[in-house]
Amino acid sequence: MATTVERQRGATPTQAEDSIQVENPATGQTIATLKAHTPEQLAEMVARARKAQPAWQALGFEERGKVLRRAQKWLLDNVDRLSDTLISESGKTREDVVLEMSIPVAAFGFWAKQAPKYLADEKVRTSSPFLLGRKVIVRYEPIGVAGIIGPWNYPLANNIGDVIPALAAGNSVLLKPSSVTPLTSLLMEECLRECGCPEDVFQVVVGRGPIGGDLIDLVDAVMFTGSTEVGRTVMERAAKTLTPVALELGGKDPMLVLADADLERAANAAVFWSMQNAGQTCISVERVYVEEPIHDEFVSLVADKAKELRQGVPGGFGSVDVGSFINPPQADIVKAHVEDAVKKGARVLAGGHGVDGPGSFFEPTVIAGADHSMAAMTEETFGPTLPIMKVRDEDEAVRLANDSPYGLQASVFTKDMNRADRVARQLQAGAVVVNDCVANYSAFEAPMGGWKSSGIGVRHGPQGIRKYTQPQTIVFTRFALKKDIYMFPYSKLRSDLLLRFLKLLYGRGSRD
Repeated sequence: MATTVERQRGATPTQAEDSIQVENPATGQTIATLKAHTPEQLAEMVARARKAQPAWQALGFEERGKVLRRAQKWLLDNVDRLSDTLISESGKTREDVVLEMSIPVAAFGFWAKQAPKYLADEKVRTSSPFLLGRKVIVRYEPIGVAGIIGPWNYPLANNIGDVIPALAAGNSVLLKPSSVTPLTSLLMEECLRECGCPEDVFQVVVGRGPIGGDLIDLVDAVMFTGSTEVGRTVMERAAKTLTPVALELGGKDPMLVLADADLERAANAAVFWSMQNAGQTCISVERVYVEEPIHDEFVSLVADKAKELRQGVPGGFGSVDVGSFINPPQADIVKAHVEDAVKKGARVLAGGHGVDGPGSFFEPTVIAGADHSMAAMTEETFGPTLPIMKVRDEDEAVRLANDSPYGLQASVFTKDMNRADRVARQLQAGAVVVNDCVANYSAFEAPMGGWKSSGIGVRHGPQGIRKYTQPQTIVFTRFALKKDIYMFPYSKLRSDLLLRFLKLLYGRGSRD
């Protein structure tokens, strides 16, 4: 991420403060120059969003859903344009772009359908004897203006993926994408406008880190995706205005390969989910623990597969397997982690070096003999590396997997589903995937969020849209006495009766 709220994994501080130069990281060429919004302009944007929000809310779920479904079709009708934009500012392969596009394409339809269900009034059955005969409901009111601060690694899936439920709930939304990858978000602003989203209901804020801090001050809720370090800064800033926050932060996701695993399946998953998107995925495989009996065979399989990967400037489908760094400064972190591992006794079996040329690339790298003295096993690398550590048994694998400040996601490979269940329940992570990785992200019905320093709150599931609302409880009293027993004036008789009633009602359960 950059120095303030935007250390969003990087921006170029040498650029003029009033402009953003967007570069293709695979070629080093400047592809666009954008004028940055000023704090004064941002305040005007928020004011317009706040003015536009009530009418958007008043449309109701059905009409808002129509806009979202039209946007879903727009994405599919404009695949080439969207892909070219995303590739040009991120250096992703065309296949990585298709994977990323699958998330918002599905999300538009999902939230259009599920928002009315997740945000419907709930009738609550209460156990309180004082509410006998009364009706209690909980309703969910849009919070107003939501602020989304997005990362550079998935400028479509994360940024727009978070915008969709906020819009579906009836909020206006301001999205502040990373200054490294703003073009995709601007294209989506065009998409939603063409699909019937009213003026000022969805706006994109162009700028670096400081404007993100200003956004936090002005909106009614914040969703931030990025590093744990910056997440703390976001939370501190939001505390000043008591603005609710949801944070999806750093990860160091472990993969456990047990002795009875399908090694071919495990090796393919390890290589793909560590190298896909050039390793720049919060829930990618960042470290692997392999039980001793199958360790050497697994390492050999992984190294051979990694050596076959093709890397370079993305072209058409099938041209390359691994693209460039999206944010070039990330290369320094990856290089430092690899060098630290080698210095401390690890062996590089594939890759291990940066690639000369105008773009920003690092070879797909497999590290054997890793351990927890090495940054590659303990700190978020966020690059195309796969450090592997041998463990004695399942217990050691679980202990080491949990020996981390992070808890975003984990994966377990074994043919024994009872064993998988036992291990999964011991892992300290917001999601555990068995014999696969990242699969939970496509389950929009289930919450996705981190434990420990990997975040607060979730995206997806009922909680993923309710975070953009404020619940209101309403209690209806239709028939009642003129005066309840506990009302004024107080009397000894009525107080004694009330106390006896409480003892009769609750006293038996407390005798144990």
